[in-house]
Amino acid sequence: MTMNLEQLFDENKEQSLYGRYITLDSIESLLNKLNTNNQLEIIGKSVLDKPIYKYQIGAGKIKILLWSQMHGNESTTTKGLFDFINVLHNGSELAKELLEAFTFCCIPMLNPDGAKLYTRANANKVDLNRDSQDLSQPESRVLRATFENFKPDFCFNLHDQRTIFGVADSGKPATVSFLAPAYNEAREINDSRLKAINLIAGINEVLQRYIPGQIGRFDDSFNINCIGDTFQYLGVPTVLFEAGHFPNDYDREETRKYIFMALISSFKIINENDIVISKFDNYLSIPQNKVVFYDFIYKNIKINYDGIEIITNFASQYKEELIENQVYFNAYIAKIGELDDYFGHLEYDGNNALYSDNHKNVPELDQKADFYLKNITKFVNGLMIS
Repeated sequence: MTMNLEQLFDENKEQSLYGRYITLDSIESLLNKLNTNNQLEIIGKSVLDKPIYKYQIGAGKIKILLWSQMHGNESTTTKGLFDFINVLHNGSELAKELLEAFTFCCIPMLNPDGAKLYTRANANKVDLNRDSQDLSQPESRVLRATFENFKPDFCFNLHDQRTIFGVADSGKPATVSFLAPAYNEAREINDSRLKAINLIAGINEVLQRYIPGQIGRFDDSFNINCIGDTFQYLGVPTVLFEAGHFPNDYDREETRKYIFMALISSFKIINENDIVISKFDNYLSIPQNKVVFYDFIYKNIKINYDGIEIITNFASQYKEELIENQVYFNAYIAKIGELDDYFGHLEYDGNNALYSDNHKNVPELDQKADFYLKNITKFVNGLMIS
């Protein structure tokens, strides 16, 4: 692929979208601005009666259904999706090629209530990604109706994953992970799943040039209640995208670039029909996602337990907390003791310095990560500040 994906991203990045808190208010005016030829339609309402939008563009034979923010607090792929839509509007040869080959049906925010509340679930506290059989929620029914009416050739299920995931035991974060969901309990490979597998193998080849060793493969345990498994079961090649952590990028502004690159690459691969030769082995060679990270690890810390001093380690993890329409990353102590199998996105060696804090002078689970080492080095919200 000869195009410069970095440059393409820089030229088409949607500047009005930034950070983690992306709500319906963030995208509504943008959608109206992009509605140059009646591409925009309200296809349903959320539990709290908010509009769910579909943005459909292109006149090509190959039909792609993409949906983002099924989980309200997973917004990185929404940013990447708008960056991609900007490409379709830029008048370039690439735009022309894509619009002639494909019809894109995008649901940029399936769960507007969860987006506003910054929760995974919808306003009824239901995880929409476990509701593909019951269809108990209006948002689930909207997605299913769109799937049935549009009759896609490929489905792109766009998500975020937490900072706890690494690429196997490599010590590298899983910046982007993919999955071709199973369609049955036996996790067999049929033609439709193989198309998804081959597509992921192709995307992986491209992304390895930019983030070598930072691409993971999600666990493929079968759960028919998950939307990807259901659509794969119904015979449509489905790809799960998981936007993860890039070092020091808690706003996921760097990660959105790799989501954008993955989208552009996937459509080039499909259009060039580069998914006909089995790349199953290439797919399996992508290491599995593994829970191996904490946001912070503090090693070799001296703790005084009632006069008995021990040297140990502890970890803290950010909780994303919505306070007055802003997402704050607040660090809490998450594990104390043995951490040999874990990595920290930031690691500190205390060199046997004594721990103290403004409570009991011992770290406790779920306590804010505000403490001192040797009474002089101060940590606030997990970070060393002096």
